Amino acid sequence: MNQSEQNSKNYDASQIRVLKGLDAVRKRPSMYIGSTDEKGLHHIVYEAIDNSIDEAIGGFCNKIEVTLNKDGSITVKDNGRGIPVDKHPSTGKSALETALTNLHAGGKFEKGAYKVSGGLHGVGVKCTNALSEWMETQVRREGKIYKQRYERGKPVTDVDLIGKTDESNGTTHTFKPDPEIFSITTFNFDILVKRCRQQAFLTGGVHFKIEDDREEKPIIKNLYFEGGIRSYVKSLNIDQKTLCKVLYIKDTIDDVLVEVSIQYSDTIKDRIVAFANNIENTEGGTHLVGFKIAVTKALNNYIKSQDGSSKGKNGSKEKEITLSGEDVREGLTAIISVKVPDPQFEGQTKMKLNNPEVKSIVQKITREGLERFLIENPTDAKSITEKSLLAFKARSAAKAARDAVIRKSALESAALPGKLADCSSKDPAECEIYIVEGDSAGGSAKQGRDRHTQAVLPLSGKPINSEKYRIDRVLKNEKLADMVTALGCGIGETMELSKLRYHKIVLMNDADVDGSHITTLVLTFLYRHMPELIEQGYVYIAQSPLYRVKMGKEKIYLMNDEEKEKFSEEIKNSGKTVPDISRFKGLGEMMPEELWKTTMDPKTRILKKVSIEDSQEADKVFDMLMGTEVPPRRRFIQTYAKYANLDV
Repeated sequence: MNQSEQNSKNYDASQIRVLKGLDAVRKRPSMYIGSTDEKGLHHIVYEAIDNSIDEAIGGFCNKIEVTLNKDGSITVKDNGRGIPVDKHPSTGKSALETALTNLHAGGKFEKGAYKVSGGLHGVGVKCTNALSEWMETQVRREGKIYKQRYERGKPVTDVDLIGKTDESNGTTHTFKPDPEIFSITTFNFDILVKRCRQQAFLTGGVHFKIEDDREEKPIIKNLYFEGGIRSYVKSLNIDQKTLCKVLYIKDTIDDVLVEVSIQYSDTIKDRIVAFANNIENTEGGTHLVGFKIAVTKALNNYIKSQDGSSKGKNGSKEKEITLSGEDVREGLTAIISVKVPDPQFEGQTKMKLNNPEVKSIVQKITREGLERFLIENPTDAKSITEKSLLAFKARSAAKAARDAVIRKSALESAALPGKLADCSSKDPAECEIYIVEGDSAGGSAKQGRDRHTQAVLPLSGKPINSEKYRIDRVLKNEKLADMVTALGCGIGETMELSKLRYHKIVLMNDADVDGSHITTLVLTFLYRHMPELIEQGYVYIAQSPLYRVKMGKEKIYLMNDEEKEKFSEEIKNSGKTVPDISRFKGLGEMMPEELWKTTMDPKTRILKKVSIEDSQEADKVFDMLMGTEVPPRRRFIQTYAKYANLDV
């Protein structure tokens, strides 16, 4: 009998360990799932899927199905071992009921049940149960089907034997999110497909089926990637010009399994995604730190091993080149996936891995694997090292450009006083800066603003597309350099958020195509070179009206075509004459008091907060829309052109 069969045989009620309680989840749901909005709603699905993933990682499951049902519920089904249903020795109740209704009870506390698991709190699917209006769980074990129903986390039936089956063992959870908990209860099919696709990449050889039965004609997605994270890297680089083949490294040290896949492209940014036990760690952790150190050391070691290649021209006595982490990561796409027996995460949402031993393990395995690859693949090694050496040279120029901007202050620069109209308050928490399109709109904004808390910086013309150029070229653009200087917090690795002079950065541009383009150019710059401003919630987009309606002495402002059509229909139905409706050509047409009333007054304005929901998707979209490669942008335009509302 092999180890997998032995584990399966020994997986019984004794392996479900009880800690206590479940009510705390309903009282403070955000502590366990992060939020009660759309993100939290999908998190309770992830918890159920992650249980099935843990079975797959252990070698007990190779098929996972997710179905969105017509009644608003969702079903997650696997062909794993099935949760035990026998009586638990401590509670006297079924192990199934114990596992799903006791806050810290589960197989993940006992070493025999799971060698590797994403869950360590024993909370997981219990959150799903607690935050669902109802949940029904079916277990298939040894040809029999068992079922129990719960309402808001409490069992309302016993664990009943409901029949026999020819299906393999497994567990099926069907649940409906509780509207008392969630502000939105409608699942997004595309979000779930992205999550399952990611898991299919990370668990090569496992079949995922996602079905949306809410439509008249069901939508079905089947996902399967034999290549695992190698396929993941290829998918991230699908629209890039790559410089080498995909490198794959896999090894185990002290029961920590490390998988790394790497490929370089000709872009000037990096894409590195880290996972621990198949859970994405958006804030990185010790595995990411170890990986970055390893790549830097491996490339420096390789360059130094080449005769004269680390010296100046013709082997002169110039200072030996030492590449920085920034240099070697330019153009790097990588997936790091570790399987850790006892993972230590920050928080229930597991955004950061903290296990200290993982750093040295990942560092050793990655460095040795990359050095071996470079030696065995000299053509690929040459492409990679030339890319990194070019980045090294550009970094010196970029540092000089950054330093030149940072040395300025908004009040000392000779160019800024005529452009930046600063506010009188020195408290960043109450200060706002409006980045405004054009001098005309800037003039109206300066006159109409609250001078105590609102600063205005006009941008004349379009700033440079920072997706296509390194930072030294970008900061030669006066518009963007002035903005960095005005914000006062530096840029790139020199950023100090504590020095940010305004805690609201508002992009205010015309409500037309050109205005949207300028907004996109500024957002591209912030996302690539000052991402912390977006991540910390400091960036907003002003919503200015597109139409003005004059009804006698009264003026009504309409934000878009939809509001205009609705207003016109209401007037028509009332039997009144349709009033004078004029379209604004730009913010510069507005009088100062009009701009204040519609767009800048905190009591009446509408601001859209810029946030990053999916970092990988955001990176892909910026690269596609603003990058150097034309084909993916053309495909996007051809696909979505019919939805465009152009002001031509």
